[in-house]
Amino acid sequence: MSGSTRTMRAAAIDAFGPAEALTVRDLPLPSAGTGEVLVRVRTAGVQPTDAAIRAGWTPPGATIGFPQILGNEFAGIVAEVGPGAVGFAVGDEVAGYRVLGCYAEYVNVPAEQVVHKPAGVSWLTAGALSASGQTAHTALERLGAVEGETLLVHGAAGGVGSMAVQLAVARGVRVVGTTAPVNHEYVRSLGAVPVEYGSGQLRRIRAAAPQGVDAALDTAGHGNLRTAVELVEDRNRIGTVVDIGLTRELGCLWINSNRSAARLRELLDLCDRGELAVTIRATHPLDEAYKAHLDVETGHGRGKNALVISTDDDAVTGVPPAGGRTP
Repeated sequence: MSGSTRTMRAAAIDAFGPAEALTVRDLPLPSAGTGEVLVRVRTAGVQPTDAAIRAGWTPPGATIGFPQILGNEFAGIVAEVGPGAVGFAVGDEVAGYRVLGCYAEYVNVPAEQVVHKPAGVSWLTAGALSASGQTAHTALERLGAVEGETLLVHGAAGGVGSMAVQLAVARGVRVVGTTAPVNHEYVRSLGAVPVEYGSGQLRRIRAAAPQGVDAALDTAGHGNLRTAVELVEDRNRIGTVVDIGLTRELGCLWINSNRSAARLRELLDLCDRGELAVTIRATHPLDEAYKAHLDVETGHGRGKNALVISTDDDAVTGVPPAGGRTP
């Protein structure tokens, strides 16, 4: 690149492939366009969706262009405010989302996809909240889970599952959650009744919910919708965030996250009040983003992986000068 080009470090792919295809390199640093802010990224969450994109899936409405920076949620410090972007100033601590581009030292994003981070919310929580939290929040809205009902959550220890459990319990919903035995105490601590997944889970769920199941959310796949339809009469109250093919066969709901700044702000406020927690099972530096992908692709573990991209020691409020990347 020419000496006058501002650059940043980012984790990107040059072609679809395995986790090792995700590598870190210097790429052009974006600027804040009209209605946008440029954010110096502190932390970025890692989602199964990111791994799916890396492997070859293109989200609806998205365009993949190589080299493609991955990542769809972040928290950081506003470094630049573009024309028409109101409500933000350089130095503001924020959290936000976009479909791609967050595994980087800087991300430019429409101001309406960014909210101020409460001072009491950690950088790790803020950076790893949006995708799983907004998906879980959307799912409970779509399924209509209300106080006094019983909700089945498949994959209750994962990123989306653990958020759904907490949000449902806070609404007075009884929750039964399938998970591996190693995660039973964790799921119980979130307020759900844990049930071992796998062969025989239908019998175990019925024993854990003798009053019946009113709605079901599948966050794990592996044919769990077939169990759900044996338990929930109304298939419009059975949804999945992972198994779109089986929804067509069984007539259940495919649930896409309906992300918005208002929804993210509500979730951050819950975290600030101690009513919602983001479990971070592992953190990685930007150079090890591929290791985070290897972890999420196992389909096991509690909560979220997160990238730590900058810290108090190297975070800046401005943008680097022409001719070099950030220190």
